[in-house]
Amino acid sequence: MVAAMCDQLIKAVNVMMDPETDQIYRLEALKFCEEFKETSTFCVPCGLQLADKAQTAVVRHFGLQILEHVIKFRWNNMQQQEKVQLKECAMQLLSTGTHTILEEESHIKDALSRITVEMIKREWPQHWPDMLKEMEALTSHGEAQTELVMLILLRLAEDVITFQTLPTQRRRDIQQTLTQNMENIFSFMIAILHVNVEDYRKLARAHCRVAVATLNTLAGYIDWVSLVHITCGNCHLLEMLCLLLSEPELQLEAAECLLIAISRKGKLEDRKPFMLLFDDVAIHYILSAAQSADGLVVERRYIFLKRLCQVLCALGGQLCSLVGSDVEVEVPANLSKYMEAFLAFTTHSSQFLKSSTLATWGALFRHETLSKDVVVVDKAIKYLRACMTNLVKTGFPSRADNPSCEYSRVDFDSDEDFNSFFHSFRAQQGEVVRIACRIVPLEAFQIAAEWLQYQIACPIDTGATTCKSKTAEGLCSLLSPSVVQWDAMTVFMECMVAQIFKNLEEEKLPVDQSMELLQAVLNYDTNDPLILSCVLTNVSALFPFVTLRPHFLPPVLYKVSGAPRTRAVKNVRRHACSSIIKICRDYPQFILPCFDMFYNHVKKMFSGDAMLTNMEKCSLMEALVLISNQFKDFAKQKAFLDELMALVVAEWTSDEMRHVLWDPAMFLSFVGADQVVTEQSKDTDTAALNRGRLSFCLYAMLGVVKRARWPVDLEEAKAGGFVMGYTPAGAPIYRNPCTAQFLVLLPNLLALIRTHNSLYMPENMARLSVTFSRAHEVMDAEKNVVLGLSQHLLDIYDSPVYRTNLERMQGFFTTLYDNCFHVLGNAGLSLQQEFYTIERLAEEISGSAFVSLDHVPDHRLRPMIHILICFSQWFEIHGNILFTTPHFRWIILDMTKESQVTQEMFEEQLVRLLTRENIYMTLLTLSFTSLSWKDTTNCHRTASMVCWTLLRQVVGGNLLPEAVTWFYTSVLRGLQVHGQHEVCNSALSQLAMLIYENLRPRYVELKAVMTQIPNISVEALDQYDHRLMDPNAPKVGDKKRKDQFKKLIAGTVGKALCQQFRKEVHIRNLPSLFKKPKPDKDLLPNSEALGLAALFSPEDNTL
Repeated sequence: MVAAMCDQLIKAVNVMMDPETDQIYRLEALKFCEEFKETSTFCVPCGLQLADKAQTAVVRHFGLQILEHVIKFRWNNMQQQEKVQLKECAMQLLSTGTHTILEEESHIKDALSRITVEMIKREWPQHWPDMLKEMEALTSHGEAQTELVMLILLRLAEDVITFQTLPTQRRRDIQQTLTQNMENIFSFMIAILHVNVEDYRKLARAHCRVAVATLNTLAGYIDWVSLVHITCGNCHLLEMLCLLLSEPELQLEAAECLLIAISRKGKLEDRKPFMLLFDDVAIHYILSAAQSADGLVVERRYIFLKRLCQVLCALGGQLCSLVGSDVEVEVPANLSKYMEAFLAFTTHSSQFLKSSTLATWGALFRHETLSKDVVVVDKAIKYLRACMTNLVKTGFPSRADNPSCEYSRVDFDSDEDFNSFFHSFRAQQGEVVRIACRIVPLEAFQIAAEWLQYQIACPIDTGATTCKSKTAEGLCSLLSPSVVQWDAMTVFMECMVAQIFKNLEEEKLPVDQSMELLQAVLNYDTNDPLILSCVLTNVSALFPFVTLRPHFLPPVLYKVSGAPRTRAVKNVRRHACSSIIKICRDYPQFILPCFDMFYNHVKKMFSGDAMLTNMEKCSLMEALVLISNQFKDFAKQKAFLDELMALVVAEWTSDEMRHVLWDPAMFLSFVGADQVVTEQSKDTDTAALNRGRLSFCLYAMLGVVKRARWPVDLEEAKAGGFVMGYTPAGAPIYRNPCTAQFLVLLPNLLALIRTHNSLYMPENMARLSVTFSRAHEVMDAEKNVVLGLSQHLLDIYDSPVYRTNLERMQGFFTTLYDNCFHVLGNAGLSLQQEFYTIERLAEEISGSAFVSLDHVPDHRLRPMIHILICFSQWFEIHGNILFTTPHFRWIILDMTKESQVTQEMFEEQLVRLLTRENIYMTLLTLSFTSLSWKDTTNCHRTASMVCWTLLRQVVGGNLLPEAVTWFYTSVLRGLQVHGQHEVCNSALSQLAMLIYENLRPRYVELKAVMTQIPNISVEALDQYDHRLMDPNAPKVGDKKRKDQFKKLIAGTVGKALCQQFRKEVHIRNLPSLFKKPKPDKDLLPNSEALGLAALFSPEDNTL
């Protein structure tokens, strides 16, 4: 019977594994095999017969799977004799059931180890006390058995310690017994390793396989056993691992073990022995391995280098923790050799390896003791010189112009992946450069100066650019050799200058040399846009030195504001605008004496430069406003702002503009959205000019509202006339010099927002011409950003921002709408009391920003965040004064349709009752509804930052019970959808507890909701409620209270999809391990001594 069944199973397995088999037959064979495992009484004999080494590997593996299935799912129902028999058969398979170590398939070894570990998890140590002795005896049978024993010990550690796949008591029993025997286990593994390494050196490949298995098993134990076992014998194990770094076939596994060991945390006293790795022998082998790092890119070798680099980083971490600590560890004598090894990775061709060293460099340079050591100071200079190479953006996997490209092809799937990595890598480098500059500021300046002078002297090399338009013009592309060098040098310069001013006294600053550099930069002339952009950045970077030589200020301002005015350098002009604003923001007091000169220069540019774009005009205005803040005279600044904005105010409040902004049809006609336009049309048509007029007015408004401020110092503000009163609490109430202008501009601004919202209504959508019928859709560029699809790096500077008339119109609508809300948001921040006390402000915003929202697409609602931030900050400071009117009431919505925000809700809350409370209600409802959307990021952010901030404004009011219930169930629904994610679970649980504890005393309905949670303990809920409701009840700590509440709502957490259909494995607990009781005072001297030795005494029911 067994033989016949085995024949059928073999046929079924072969059918399943044959690639030529029809899918129907494969499924039938699979069904037959699965039904056999689930129902047959012949599983054990058939499994053993199929697992015989005379069978094919595929059949043997299936036989072992059958045996594993029996142990996992039938063990609890088997008779003791059946268990003993199966255990003996499994041990027989281990000892004689395999081929030689080099012939046996790895999946067969894995299956054999799984079977043994499953039995160990169910029977050891109580019913199988001699397991470790039996494993040790197996190793005497040969290399194959030794490898199997190592696999068993490794899987046991993984299941018990790493993955913790056992019930708590079983896991505790096994872990405790492993710990008690760890000294013997470690000695056993080290002895096996030593013997097999020696035999491997005699060219015995079988012993190499055993050594690898032993190292892998050690790695599974090193990360959790007591440090004593790792460092015993004067760190004999670690020294042996260092020696193995020179063995090509063992070095990777040895490095893995070293990394895990050296990364261990714990008491500093216990980690002190790690300093022995700085001794001559160990550091010699580490240095030798590191210095032979570069060469041909071989995958296994490259992975080893990554591990070795991590080892050095971990060793550096231990060094930083121990030196200068209470355990009194001296700076090691071989620190220089260690730093040489570390520097070898910093100068390696692989960009990934370079990036791996940054955190450790930063830790060394920050360390109070080590950063002053002569070795570290010397290496800081070498590190900065290495950055001259490392900051250069090279190594794209699609190219072959640098040795790092070959490594990048291993590490990155595409140029986009590499670009994303390098962006982060350069940011980290910049931070470390800044720290190194604190240690050697003058040397860092010298390196930067030499580099800048070299770049100025070098002729421009455009390289083999892929951008045809650039080649034709003789200009560089983004990856041209000259551009990447200038770009890297610029980053270094910015990092260095910021630190040199922080870490050197003024008299020690190299002012004269820096002025020579600045003069050289000012004199440097190039028409290449990308290099010119770097030149402007260097001017900005060196500007702090100008504060010590004021006569350099005029030429600097002329250089920055005098960027070429052609379309080819659009990005440079943007850069110049940013530079002007940055300088005026950071040094307004210094520039103040040159204000009149700069203002006249700007007025001259406005009147005489037809090529000046709206962006540049607004940037120059913004810069002037920043300087004007230093007037510290309300009347003078207001007069200046009135003069600066006169044309804007006149334009924005004109009758023509009023008709355009208040009428959707006229607005569409004014901007040309109702006209049919071909791609050959001129950009200077009337509609394009009209769009420019609108954009300029809004940008100018934004610049003034965003930048105009009163003095920070209260006395200066009072003296300048900026204080118009005081609050009842005594806080000053300021006035902003731009308020009067803003109040004049506000009505048409709100009208534009209302008109823009109404553009999405059907009658206005119908007015769009064929050319612009998709004008309100998401731009392709925005879609790519959302989808994570970036434009190819080599094309970025070879295409205009908007390529078609449609894209230009889409960009116009998007930017215009965004800027409207930017102005409102910044007005709240800048004007504060003057803004929030505007008459009928809430009604006016309700009647504009919240009109026609049922037609506005979701992707256009994002700018409203500026209003929310504006009002939420007012909440934080002044409470909910906007929403505490006498007729305040909650509107309970029909939430039966899966709590989606419906059109009826908008009509109910935004059209019928356009009051201030309804704005608040909308925000609140949206926030709680979104908790159960299938978006974990949104859920976490909303639960942790938004929901309670909004709800706590009204928790003290009289809320309808239905509203309270809906809020609470919305949070529980969020837990059902996202609760399996720890981050979301934590935020949602905290929010649920806040709602329950604040509202439960007044709303018994919340307890009714709690009682509906599956598997909730009513008794535990009553106890929690009692402590919450009774002021005399004993209080518990916050952590314990949170844990108790989390247990109460645990039944709401849904299962992840991957967990919903798993067959449960049940492992029974065995009798508790004997624990010696604490001796009583009357304990008799001749009491019988009992101990853990009883574990190893055979009993009748042992295996």
